Amino acid sequence: MISIVVAAFAVIALGIGEASAVQVSYYEVPRGARPHDVAPAPDGTVWYTAQGQGAAGILDPKTGKTMQIPLGPDAAPHGVIVGPDRAAWITEGGQNAIARVDPASKAVKLFPLPKEFSDANLNTATFDRKGILWFTGQNGVYGRVDPASGKVEAFKAPKGVGPYGITTTPSGDVWYASLAGDHIVKIDTVSGDALMVAPPKPGVGPRRIWSDSKGLLWVSFWNTGEIGRYDPLNKVWKVWSLPKVKRGCYAIYVDDKDKVWVSDFETNAILRFDPATEKFETFPSNKRRADVRQLAGRPGEVWGAESGTDRLIVIRD
Repeated sequence: MISIVVAAFAVIALGIGEASAVQVSYYEVPRGARPHDVAPAPDGTVWYTAQGQGAAGILDPKTGKTMQIPLGPDAAPHGVIVGPDRAAWITEGGQNAIARVDPASKAVKLFPLPKEFSDANLNTATFDRKGILWFTGQNGVYGRVDPASGKVEAFKAPKGVGPYGITTTPSGDVWYASLAGDHIVKIDTVSGDALMVAPPKPGVGPRRIWSDSKGLLWVSFWNTGEIGRYDPLNKVWKVWSLPKVKRGCYAIYVDDKDKVWVSDFETNAILRFDPATEKFETFPSNKRRADVRQLAGRPGEVWGAESGTDRLIVIRD
């Protein structure tokens, strides 16, 4: 595939003046792939889930070329992360299993959920500091996989449907956001028990969640177009409204400099928020209905999947 590179200036939506120039690049993936989530790999490539084609994809940004690995019959992958073993770990809703794709052989191994959780609608995953993978399922499920033993456990989520984004803090705590349940949860990684935390106000719809370097939790509020920060130590929320919108805050990611990135469906843009200055910068897509559903990154790069345009986007600073 051919990459399109656009040099752009980020316009500050709250504050005065303009930001320094950054480079925005787009990479086409196969038409109909509908890339959902992305995960930059240590070797410089980028994994993505081709939800529309039941495959795991790999992009080489140096050449713009992609490769897709079929995950199996009726596959419908959602999330992808890179594990401690450098493999791609995928929440594979179509087969109701966690899938591991070997980075060298490209072999696919499935870890099916227990039979009593036959329709989890798997969403997102994270590894804790002990190498255990934790996952969410929107149909009221969360659980874990031990890669060493292959054991898979699942638990019923409090309030049922809703578990969505999930994250691990630097201290090893695992938290997830419940979109339909309208809360966030801390998982006891030993017992598997869930501790619910209410949002700052009812009805915000927490969708994705990410930890910063201090263990503060940043949450995208889909229903209200806001980002929330929760301090687990002091049990305090703080909330900022996205410029110009009152709904549609989807993805959230905190980079290595503790800047917060979100995708805004209503303005068709990716936004960067600086907690120190409380200012936003906006990076609009050059195509309509980009629909960026996940953000991830590595130093100097933030990646997203434009599910609506069959492209990956990277913002390099």
